[in-house]
Amino acid sequence: MKNVKALLFGLAIGCFSLNSSAQQLAHYSQFFMNDYVLNPAVAGTNPYFDVKSTYRYQWVGIQDAPRTFLLSMNGPLNEKGNMGIGGYIYSDITGPTRKTGFKASYAYNFKLTDEMKLSFGLAGGLMQFAVDGSEINLNQKNDQAIGNVWQAAYTPDAAFGAYLYHDDFFVSLSIPQLIGTKLELAENYSSADNSLKNHYFISGGYTFHINNEFDFEPLVQGKYIPPLTPQIDIGGRFIWKEMIWLGGTYRTEDAATIFAGINFLDNFTFGYSYDVITNDIKILSSGTHELVLGLRFNERKD
Repeated sequence: MKNVKALLFGLAIGCFSLNSSAQQLAHYSQFFMNDYVLNPAVAGTNPYFDVKSTYRYQWVGIQDAPRTFLLSMNGPLNEKGNMGIGGYIYSDITGPTRKTGFKASYAYNFKLTDEMKLSFGLAGGLMQFAVDGSEINLNQKNDQAIGNVWQAAYTPDAAFGAYLYHDDFFVSLSIPQLIGTKLELAENYSSADNSLKNHYFISGGYTFHINNEFDFEPLVQGKYIPPLTPQIDIGGRFIWKEMIWLGGTYRTEDAATIFAGINFLDNFTFGYSYDVITNDIKILSSGTHELVLGLRFNERKD
């Protein structure tokens, strides 16, 4: 168990190093359900305010494995629907480490044709990265970077996004952690590697209307965190009467995901996904669970 904790701690701390194989941002298997969190340009692209809550429990069976909590809201700023605002708060916990923060965003939507629009968005906020040193057994007792105490570092954060959308398709491009600030957990200690790395996300989907009841939506998402190998999610979902959906994706060198969801009582949405791990961690974990609950309100009538 100590080796597992050491692995988790190494992943959490190492994610702020260029030499690490871990990404710094939490992953969401149901990226299509809360695309605003990945791209601030999504704010206001729907004619209503959208509230989403996400809980992700990663690598079930491993003690102190990553857990992510998220609450977001976005919607149109004016009656024309050409401006949007939003914000979210989050907490990402891995063993003795914790990332907590918030972001607020603004987006402007351009009408390209009667049916297609292009939105640009910016987001800014603050993140706290904290380590509980009392839960860590160090090989070097007087490690300058991590002491036997609670330590926290604060840093501003920003993101940029572009979003092309239509009733039948969308293309999303975003760059979280835009300004690449450094983290300093101890006084007079810093490292060029302890910085927020640019993440590059691109995703898209297209809705094929099979008949009056069924639609099929292929989905793809690509992630690139230099200098790591890009990671791709590809799959799709079948949708019945715009109310119930079932589908899955495959994520390269990581997991295969199955998911299902429902829209109910006109304004509520629920989604669940399960990741079947395909990398070496599968010998320690039974998989990953993710829950999403949504509410929409104040819908604007065109």
